[in-house]
Amino acid sequence: MSDYIKQEFPRSRIATIDIGEIGRHKHHISALVEIDVTESRLKLKELKRNSGDVSFTAWLIKVICQTISNNKEIAAFLKGKRHLYIFDRINVSFLVEKEIDGQKVPIPLVIENVAERTVESINKQIVDSKNVVLTESDIVLQAKSSRIERLYYRLPSFIRRSFWRFLLKFPKVVYGKMGNVAITSVGMIRQINGWFIPISIHPVCFGIGSVIKKPVVVDDEIVVREIMNMTVLIDHDVVDGANMVRFINELIKNIEKGKFL
Repeated sequence: MSDYIKQEFPRSRIATIDIGEIGRHKHHISALVEIDVTESRLKLKELKRNSGDVSFTAWLIKVICQTISNNKEIAAFLKGKRHLYIFDRINVSFLVEKEIDGQKVPIPLVIENVAERTVESINKQIVDSKNVVLTESDIVLQAKSSRIERLYYRLPSFIRRSFWRFLLKFPKVVYGKMGNVAITSVGMIRQINGWFIPISIHPVCFGIGSVIKKPVVVDDEIVVREIMNMTVLIDHDVVDGANMVRFINELIKNIEKGKFL
């Protein structure tokens, strides 16, 4: 008989599985893009010398949400077949890896009103969230789980997923609980020359990949630049293809120019 190890499955992973199952039925279009972040990272290094309280991830969250703020329909929720809910503020669900009972699991952190905040304040909230002590019943960082939310993990899977389908029919409730944008940066944990495609129930989701030095053509010359891989998921039920392309082009320009640094 083969040797093996039996360990407890983290209950906090159950919500991730449920969201993945519901997200598979969303009509997201995936765009896999390469972005030259050479100049932006140079600007960021200079900013760090002056303040020290910034990070590449916090700045990316800021520039993504500021660009969405100028194209708010990108992060709109569709209710039924007739109405879009377009919110003034951009609230982000950002996945943070936490250790719970000795196992590392992704837990969402909701960062509110990102477009109006500084990079420093966003970075501080992310850093502070890493020091929050969680139990296996907690669902969202920096938000006390209610008794009903703690019961969630005890329910059968078909009831849990029915709950998500029901919840998504109420955009204001969903927005209040998890924001209207999802961002995950697992691709920055280790260098991977490729893209990962997340699954999300948000109208728009970003998968931040690795930054890798690559030869590219600049002014008809081959030079080595720092290139970031990024995946963008946009709900095609909410936004048509032309608006998606315009938004992604604007986002790439803002990132490459180092806006808001």
